[in-house]
Amino acid sequence: MVGALMVLVIAYVTLNAARTEGPGSRGVPAGEVLPPFAMPLAASAREGDANVSRTGGSDGAGRVPACTVRGPDVLNSCALAERGPVVLAFLVTRGGSRCEDQLDRIEAVRARFPGVQFAAIAVRGDRGALRGLIRERGWGFPVGYDHDGLVANVYGVAVCPTLVFAYPGGRVMDSALGSLGERELIARVRALSTAARERGWTPPS
Repeated sequence: MVGALMVLVIAYVTLNAARTEGPGSRGVPAGEVLPPFAMPLAASAREGDANVSRTGGSDGAGRVPACTVRGPDVLNSCALAERGPVVLAFLVTRGGSRCEDQLDRIEAVRARFPGVQFAAIAVRGDRGALRGLIRERGWGFPVGYDHDGLVANVYGVAVCPTLVFAYPGGRVMDSALGSLGERELIARVRALSTAARERGWTPPS
């Protein structure tokens, strides 16, 4: 009986995983649109879990569509994509120095690309320690706080760091799993910016 029960449990888990919506463990595929999210900025006083609802009121993902949740204390994927190309990095604060070093490199190069929207999402972890890390490292781009890891799950994040590059409007160009050196990061962002201009985007002067 125990053996039969284990078989049923395994079958249920497998079936449930097959039915779960999301991009899997390799991030959002190129050509798809960024899944919407709205979450508190780590440095703000706003509390709460991330909203990932597309239409509102869907299975606890959010009572209103995530794209409608705006404000100075909110990191919103739709707002980012409306303003220009997006470079979105995922950080796990316990993921070791390579995760933090990747965000340092983003801070070092982002001034070269006006109009490109750089942002990061910290997955779980202690929020107070995260705030201290942001101050210590001097990150000037917005950092969202994914309290329960919901957004990381929706984006299929399995490696720290993970970077997602998207055109204006939110369609994904590609993703990078693992660390990018400064030269490679610059090359990827330049390619994104160039492709965005070819699609009609005009960077600010």
